[in-house]
Amino acid sequence: MSYTYLPRSLLIIGLMLLLASCAGVQAKPSESNFEKPSLSLELFEVPQYDGYWYYSGKMEPTKGEAGDHGAPLPMSFLFNVENPNPYPVRLQDYRFTISFEGFDLITVNNNDEYWIPAEKSDQFRATTMITVRSALLSLMVTGGFELKEKGWSPWDALERWWTKIPGYEIPVTLKDGSATFSAGGVSQVVPFNSTFP
Repeated sequence: MSYTYLPRSLLIIGLMLLLASCAGVQAKPSESNFEKPSLSLELFEVPQYDGYWYYSGKMEPTKGEAGDHGAPLPMSFLFNVENPNPYPVRLQDYRFTISFEGFDLITVNNNDEYWIPAEKSDQFRATTMITVRSALLSLMVTGGFELKEKGWSPWDALERWWTKIPGYEIPVTLKDGSATFSAGGVSQVVPFNSTFP
């Protein structure tokens, strides 16, 4: 090998190393380059169904203490998250209100953290549960007028929801949803609403 080619080959190797190191450098999060991730509901399901029932505290139970108790309705929501940024973002909290046919019954708040890789999509699951008793109390406080307009009693509404929602015969709506995403000291709140099916 001629010595006249040595400096040129060193220069080429140096440029290749410089380009390789630049390619591996991630963009740093800033107010100007942070794009809001998107969040959408992929799936809703009732993971366990124990029917529709209610009994009052006036009844003597077979076991345990007397009280006003109603059937549970566990609910599981699977969300898709798309991160358009060239760096990972953290989902640091989310909240949404669950509504059946226009009646708000429970608000879900969660502070679990999830990291979504750069320019990737991911999923997370939110679960909650409501009972006939807690839904009844919510309806008595906030839904009386709307129930009267529909010609329903609270018991009509509860039986309708507990028997039809597990089979997806009545849509479940998530409203007033918000999710906070952050990266490198920058954060954005992403609003969302969804109905399934």
